[in-house]
Amino acid sequence: MNIFPAIDIIGSKAVRLLKGDYAQMTVYSDNPLEIAEDFEKAGAGYIHLVDLEGAKNGETPNIETVEKIVKNTKLFTEIGGGIRSMETIEKYIAIGIDRVILGTAAVNDEAFLKEAVGKYGEKIAVGVDIKDGFVAIKGWTEKSEYDAFDFCKKMQDIGVKTLICTDISKDGAMQGTNHELYRELSEKFNMQITASGGVSSIEDIEKLRKLDLYGAIIGKAYYTGAIDLKKAIEVAK
Repeated sequence: MNIFPAIDIIGSKAVRLLKGDYAQMTVYSDNPLEIAEDFEKAGAGYIHLVDLEGAKNGETPNIETVEKIVKNTKLFTEIGGGIRSMETIEKYIAIGIDRVILGTAAVNDEAFLKEAVGKYGEKIAVGVDIKDGFVAIKGWTEKSEYDAFDFCKKMQDIGVKTLICTDISKDGAMQGTNHELYRELSEKFNMQITASGGVSSIEDIEKLRKLDLYGAIIGKAYYTGAIDLKKAIEVAK
């Protein structure tokens, strides 16, 4: 299993939100590149980036910060947050991003999703943000009509290879992750599944690894020191 330490970006700063609430934000660093370099020093091979401003407005306000991370580290870099057009995907691919994550757009615009997967294949992932069993959209501010499992099945049928599944109720709460959800997902679907939301201890990593998942995202637990990244990477292997 691969560990994806995460950096959420607002105003070129590394931040964390509690359960996706923009009103409950903690700023952890004014220099996201330094954090990415720390990830690399700890042995990380991957990084998960989210442009939280982009998630709201569908633009790329932090692309310069993202490009610095891509150009100055050897990390496999994936990014999500407001990617709703081929033009935006192309902007990110052009600066060297390895994988682009579609969220709201994958739910609301099937034609766009199919075009993106058709053109870029495995460089396209879908973020499935789950709230009360349904897929949430628009930076988690709205619930769609899609049952989470029905939506995942649809993504598999379209040809999506990687899903990043977040249980919003667990995100940033430091109360453990939803192992039952990830067990069900890994049994039902033949895609690369990354667990996100509430990964807050080495025990969480051990349990997720046993489910044979593709990856796990570590966010707040890294910043608070609850998880030692180097140890998490070793345990995940």
